[in-house]
Amino acid sequence: MNNLQELVIAAIKTIRDPELPINIYDLGLIRKLDIDGGEIHVSMTLTTPNCPVADMMPTQVFEAVSMVDGVTNVKVELCWEPAWSVADLTKRGKSVLELMDIDINHMLAQHENKTTGVTVDKNKKSD
Repeated sequence: MNNLQELVIAAIKTIRDPELPINIYDLGLIRKLDIDGGEIHVSMTLTTPNCPVADMMPTQVFEAVSMVDGVTNVKVELCWEPAWSVADLTKRGKSVLELMDIDINHMLAQHENKTTGVTVDKNKKSD
């Protein structure tokens, strides 16, 4: 990893998810980071398309990356494929959420099994 890439990632890590005490890099929202000289292209997603900060978060990334020494041009774009999941968390991100008593391993198992954790019994009659 080169110095500019490290500085850009550090800048992105200053941006926190508004609902979780975790930065958006460790949350796994950065899909692609291309650096060509001082030109930076960030492709990112959100945890959900209905995210209340959908218009604000890319602007925050743009502003943070633009402040990095050596950056001459920044482009930030949202992408939705693949959809974000808990599998996108970095190791650090998983650790932070586990400290909040969030069962990441259970969530990952549900993701891998393509289940939601909700069981519906179609044979059960309602009263």
